Amino acid sequence: MFRRLFSTTARVNSHIGSSPVFITPDVKLSSMSMLIPKIIPKGSQQIKLTSLLSITGPNGEINLPMPDFMKIDQTNPTALKIQIHDSKDKIQKSLWGTYRSLINNAVIGVTDGHSSTLRFKGTGYRVSLEKDAKGQEWVKMKVGRCNVEGLPIPENIVCETPSQTLLVLKGPDKQKLNLFAARLRNMRPPEPYKGKGIYFNDETIKLKAKKVK
Repeated sequence: MFRRLFSTTARVNSHIGSSPVFITPDVKLSSMSMLIPKIIPKGSQQIKLTSLLSITGPNGEINLPMPDFMKIDQTNPTALKIQIHDSKDKIQKSLWGTYRSLINNAVIGVTDGHSSTLRFKGTGYRVSLEKDAKGQEWVKMKVGRCNVEGLPIPENIVCETPSQTLLVLKGPDKQKLNLFAARLRNMRPPEPYKGKGIYFNDETIKLKAKKVK
């Protein structure tokens, strides 16, 4: 059974997946097979992660598990081409652009790095960096509660406090960086009546009218 199309032109490949990933000479890529492949269920099918792609640069190293249908063409030393085995397969086509973006983020991370900011808005809201008795650095926050809350800073993430109401996070791994920022934000997400809370990057909210009894 053929699907009826609104256009007679041929289908195009993923615009993101087919875009090259530009790299610099100081970025090195290597791939090795995983001893124990990881199986991820995807509906009636499954994704098999069989190799580990290591991307190394001036800012560190990022390891990315890769599915068996993904291939990286390194013919051009300054640009990587991400390819899949079957462009008609729904799962492969849906993950084509995703993995291209993950690889591109990793290349940017090991060269220039990624950064995110958390803004603290509210009376008495503030953030600071402290070390415990074991030398572990913590993000300590005062966000409208009696006790001071916080989390230990993960490895390969650097935190700075330009002011008492601004926290800047930097690191090579964009996923880990934003995950840590999300955990901090979830301790006091912005509320819609007075606008108090922790804002991520350029996040804004629409204030609601106050409830009148």
